[in-house]
Amino acid sequence: MRATTTRPGRTRAAFIAFTAAGALALGACSGDSGIPGESGDETEASGDGGDVTIRFSWWGSDERHQTTQEIIDLFEEKNPGITVVPDFTDWGGYWDKLATTVAGGDTPDVLTHEERFIADYANRGVLADLEGLDIDTSEIPENIVDSGRVDGELYGLATGVNAYAVVADPQVFADAGVDVPDDTTWTWEDFVAVSGQISEAAGDGVWGVQDIGFNEAGLNILARQKGQTLYTEDGSLGVDAATVSEFFQIGLDLQENGGSPDGSRTTEIQAAGPEGSLLGTNSGAMGVWWSNQLGALSSASGHELELMRIPGESEFDRTGMYFKPAMFYSVSATTEHPEESAMFVDFLLNDPEAAALQLTDRGLPSNLSVREAILGDLEDADARVAEFMAELEDEIIDGPAVPPNGAGDVQDIITRINSEVLFGSMTPDEAAEAFLSQVEAATS
Repeated sequence: MRATTTRPGRTRAAFIAFTAAGALALGACSGDSGIPGESGDETEASGDGGDVTIRFSWWGSDERHQTTQEIIDLFEEKNPGITVVPDFTDWGGYWDKLATTVAGGDTPDVLTHEERFIADYANRGVLADLEGLDIDTSEIPENIVDSGRVDGELYGLATGVNAYAVVADPQVFADAGVDVPDDTTWTWEDFVAVSGQISEAAGDGVWGVQDIGFNEAGLNILARQKGQTLYTEDGSLGVDAATVSEFFQIGLDLQENGGSPDGSRTTEIQAAGPEGSLLGTNSGAMGVWWSNQLGALSSASGHELELMRIPGESEFDRTGMYFKPAMFYSVSATTEHPEESAMFVDFLLNDPEAAALQLTDRGLPSNLSVREAILGDLEDADARVAEFMAELEDEIIDGPAVPPNGAGDVQDIITRINSEVLFGSMTPDEAAEAFLSQVEAATS
């Protein structure tokens, strides 16, 4: 019997511990994970009894497009009578295209979403509540399922998960004669100090860390460590000015003790992506990145890089790190084929053959059994990501609320304000007031 999506409080019995060991134990006990297709069965499309065509939209690289087409081909092979039309573009073009198609009443049947935009589309009635569709979530941890809820309704299911973390290059530490810190105990003060030590010991052209202030995820982790949160459940701001000021002050302290480059060089490096980052060019010991970027950073650097916890996880009353949905699968509220659309989402999340093609391209799989099934196929960097995420499971308390309408503008806001701080045009206190004012205006 399939366990389908249910409302909070009704999935407790199906909750599975978020560890690879838990997934292995479950498989060993049951002998059947419940994943469609794992026992060789194929699910036929019932629908209206005839051929059905649905459209699936996503963003990404050429490599992702090619892999996704292979996954679509596999689905069509297993489900005769359903044709999936691909609809893809790059990240920037995706949102413009989606807005245009939605406005024209031509929303894709199945679409890929991102946490900063899902509330906007859900609140405008674009997305279906997935509770009413037959999608198996029995092997996705409840907190990950709930990450796609807006006002209690389930509008997205996480494709996979990432974590915002420190990426470190042990070779640069060794060359500078500085020990890699214990990331289970280090504080924010330790982080600033060790960054300065590396810059001083390594000499010109090498720094301790790339500036951390260009992504609101870092601020959110600091806020959560202090018992606050960037956004509350009702979409309002849940972080105070003192914490925001402290976050910008960390970046300023790093610059002042030489732990990170000056404002001009930092801005240039920030725009260069993983390949042009301090880590990617062997010019820095650390940076803060999403865990799924470890592979790209490792390839660019030619070094074996490591993931570390964000500083401060043991410094306060609680931890702040969290598992972020890499992206969501959603279904159109106006699709003429909700059953077939749900079948496709179920396949994307739960089919082990699809997972073997996709691996970690859309995050470490949210389904624990398919995650376990692909571990042996992962490249070294991705395997280290999986190990790191398993280590964090017992330390992560909860996940943040889905960002409110307008949260897509916050990246530009924090980038602009952080640059002002680094160039000396704003103090951290002034930056905090500006940040809170502008974010409140964007999300209200």
